[in-house]
Amino acid sequence: MSDDILLENAPESPPSKSGLRNVIEWVIIVAGALVVALVVKTFLLQAFFIPSLSMSPTLQIHDRVLVNKVSYDMHDVNRADVVVFKSPTNDTEIKDLIKRVVGLPGETIETRDGRVEIDGVELDEGYLQPDIAPGPPVTRQVIPAGHIFVMGDNRSNSRDSRVFGPIPESLIVGRAFVKVWPVSDLGLL
Repeated sequence: MSDDILLENAPESPPSKSGLRNVIEWVIIVAGALVVALVVKTFLLQAFFIPSLSMSPTLQIHDRVLVNKVSYDMHDVNRADVVVFKSPTNDTEIKDLIKRVVGLPGETIETRDGRVEIDGVELDEGYLQPDIAPGPPVTRQVIPAGHIFVMGDNRSNSRDSRVFGPIPESLIVGRAFVKVWPVSDLGLL
């Protein structure tokens, strides 16, 4: 009789989840994660792969960088920023380029003896290797409103504004702000 009482007062075991309910929960979790990842990639951050030496020594082939896509919604483009932008040419093979901003809207830019001058003052470019070849010259020009002048850090091996001219700011995808690969070189740009 005491056994009967114990059974009557014993707590009920929790109902078991059905297999279908487990599948539905996992589908919702995975779908939610994909939506969050898509929103982040579309509007906030995106990783980019470096395919060439045009930004050497700052970036090497196979490096990966994170690009902040909302940076320029909050402030203007700054000189020396490393930016990713849509290719201003009709090149179907290369869609995005990464270069350094050297000239801003309204400034007069030119090179003399391989050195960039902005409004007649030599630009301090401490990020360049001292022994790097200067590459093609920049003839004296005023950067139009709403445009920037970009150049690769590897001046002798970079297809940049010296080739295609100043680019509209509307082509900017975002500002590269951190190198994430290789892990041994992790750091801010």
